[in-house]
Amino acid sequence: MPRRFLVTGGAGYVGSHLVAALGDRGDTPVVLDNFSIGHRGAVPAGVQLIEADLADPVAVDAALAQGPWDAVFHFAALSQVGESMRDPLRYLMENAGNGMRLIDACVRHRVPRFVLSSTAALFNLPGDGPIPENAPIDPQSAYGESKWAIERALRWASQVHGLRYACLRYFNAAGADPQGRLGEDHRPETHLMPLAIDAALGRRPPLTVFGTDYPTRDGTCVRDYIHVTDLAAAHLLAVEAMARGDVRWNLGNGAGYSVMEVLQAVERVTGRAVPHVLSDRRAGDASSLVASAEPALRAGWQPRYAALDDIVRTAFLWRQAHPNGYGS
Repeated sequence: MPRRFLVTGGAGYVGSHLVAALGDRGDTPVVLDNFSIGHRGAVPAGVQLIEADLADPVAVDAALAQGPWDAVFHFAALSQVGESMRDPLRYLMENAGNGMRLIDACVRHRVPRFVLSSTAALFNLPGDGPIPENAPIDPQSAYGESKWAIERALRWASQVHGLRYACLRYFNAAGADPQGRLGEDHRPETHLMPLAIDAALGRRPPLTVFGTDYPTRDGTCVRDYIHVTDLAAAHLLAVEAMARGDVRWNLGNGAGYSVMEVLQAVERVTGRAVPHVLSDRRAGDASSLVASAEPALRAGWQPRYAALDDIVRTAFLWRQAHPNGYGS
C-alpha cells in the first residue's frame, strides 16, 4: 500500500531527489516549500505542493492536519557556512527555531517518524581519518550549531513523546539525478562542484580556492563527496531502520578529496581546464571531513555512485543541459 510523506524543502536540491525517489517506488510525497531557495520546476507534475513557511505555525498545522503521515522528511533550511558566520543569529533563529516548531507540530499531530537533513559541519576532528557517529560534536559554524540544536530537540521529543527520529549527517552532497530529471541550482551557487564546472565551461569567473595552508596533502580542504541519489536512498532506508530505534548516520563514501583533486576530476570529465585563484581561508571551514558510514552500510545502504568522476559526470551533464538551472 502506498505511504504518504511530508517533505519540507522538497523543491530544493536534496529534497527534490528524495521526492523523486519516493515517487519512483510508488509512495505519495507531499512537498512543503516557501520557494526562498527551492524551485517549482524541481517538483514533479502530479505531486501535491503546499506553499508555506515553517515560521508560520498556522500554515504548518494546516499542512500536518492533512495526515496521517508515515513520516516527515525535514530539508528546509539555510545552508551556507560562510553566510552563517556573517549572520549567525539568523541561522539559529530560522534553522533551529523553525525546526523545533516543526518537531512540536509533529508531536501534536502524532507523526510517528521524523527524518532530519543534518550535516557533517557538526564535527571538527584533527587529522583526516573517517569520522564516526559518536565523534565529539564541535561545530565551527553557526550553520552546524543550528543543526545540532535540532538534533538535541529530537532527542527530547523521542524520550518524552515517543517520536522516532533519524539524523542523517551529510558529507557534501553532489551530483545530479542520473536520469537527468533534477540537478543542483542554488542562487547564489556556493558548492564547489557546480562552481568548478561552470568555471570550466566559461560561464563564470575563475573559481576561488579558499585556503592553501590546511594540514592536508596539498594544503586545501578535504571533503567526502556523496552522490545526491545515494543520499535519497539512505533516507528511504532510514525510515525502515527506525522500526528498530532512533538513527544517527554519517553519510559519505569514506574517501576524502581535496579541493584541488575535485578541480582535477572536473578537468578530466569536461576535458577543460578549471580557471581558479588562490585566497585565504574562509571562516567556519574545517580542514578535513570524511565520513565513517559503517552503521548505514550495516543497515543495507549501498552507494551506487561512489567514484568521484562518476559524481562529477552526472553534475556536468545536468549543468551542460541546463545552463540556467531550472530557469532553462
